[in-house]
Amino acid sequence: MAETKKLKSIRRFGARYGRKTKQRFGIIEEEQRKKHKCPYCNAQKVKRVSFGIWECKKCGSKFTGKAYSIAKKISFEEESEESPKLKEETKKEKEEE
Repeated sequence: MAETKKLKSIRRFGARYGRKTKQRFGIIEEEQRKKHKCPYCNAQKVKRVSFGIWECKKCGSKFTGKAYSIAKKISFEEESEESPKLKEETKKEKEEE
């Protein structure tokens, strides 16, 4: 049987929609539901209220951010075959600067 530890909330889809799609959705969903760090009081109490609206439970501030996370870009663990080459090129460019 498949690894159930990684599936978590996407088990509800069963055999539908494909493996990669479900995994990406699972990563995004996990990121949006976890508690984030407040940019005002630095407490780990920020929850998503609605699409792009976030609220800190400690200081009570409401602010806007990205749809599924406050500021950082969500990266997927699975990468294409070309991405290691691109990573090497970007590392070389950073070293030259």
